[in-house]
Amino acid sequence: MKTFKLKMLEIIDENAETYKPIQIPLIDGLIINREDMENRWLIEAFTDKKHHDFFRNLKEKDKEIIVHVKITTDLNEKATCITTIIGLNEIGDKINVLFLGNMVDQRTPKLEKVLNELIMNGNKGKSLLSKFKESLN
Repeated sequence: MKTFKLKMLEIIDENAETYKPIQIPLIDGLIINREDMENRWLIEAFTDKKHHDFFRNLKEKDKEIIVHVKITTDLNEKATCITTIIGLNEIGDKINVLFLGNMVDQRTPKLEKVLNELIMNGNKGKSLLSKFKESLN
């Protein structure tokens, strides 16, 4: 496993017409490449408790969530992950949110355009990931 500092977290709001990113201010965070057979990543975001209801509602929907993250430094490009919330813990006046999912390679603008088109066509979750992988071939 490899562990990195989480520098930025955005949740993609699937209810907004343009899939608007919602920036979550971080107190701290980690992102771990589990290096497992499913190539999953664990994202741990430590933030203010005022975001608890937002994350609780996302978790209760039990849907996959698209997030953008920056790893190690703010200068790095955003990486896109398709995740689910697997944990939400109150720690005093803060919360710890745990996401588990797969990172989507988006090193070129073309990939972001393809991903956006698939989302706008109604693809979500595993279907989105599958269609995205198909479009790369």
